[in-house]
Amino acid sequence: MPFAIAFVVLCGVLVLFQLALALGAPWGRLAWGGQHDGRLPRRLRVGSLMSIVIYAFLASIILDRGGVIALYPAGFSTVAAWVVVGFLALGVLMNAVSRSRSERFTMTPVALVLAGLALLVALGIG
Repeated sequence: MPFAIAFVVLCGVLVLFQLALALGAPWGRLAWGGQHDGRLPRRLRVGSLMSIVIYAFLASIILDRGGVIALYPAGFSTVAAWVVVGFLALGVLMNAVSRSRSERFTMTPVALVLAGLALLVALGIG
């Protein structure tokens, strides 16, 4: 359970970050490939809003698999947690190859920690 809670806390931080981007925070160099140094264009701000929904869904799966909530059938959350691990591992790779140095050095470690926490929960460790 502690790894599931840590996962959700980190997701919460990312939700706040994406919400700030969607509202116009000038942190574009840290997201979406870092192609926009300041405020993101409208389409990417909408993408940040959609990211919030995705993070919420991922968090619900990890909370369920970690035994914190009972939202999904047991078989679903067990399989879905592994899909979350794969999705987040892809995110680690995408951040690691970003052209933006800021994104690489800030978001890659965050994505790696998130993927590691999801892996521990998927394994049934927490």
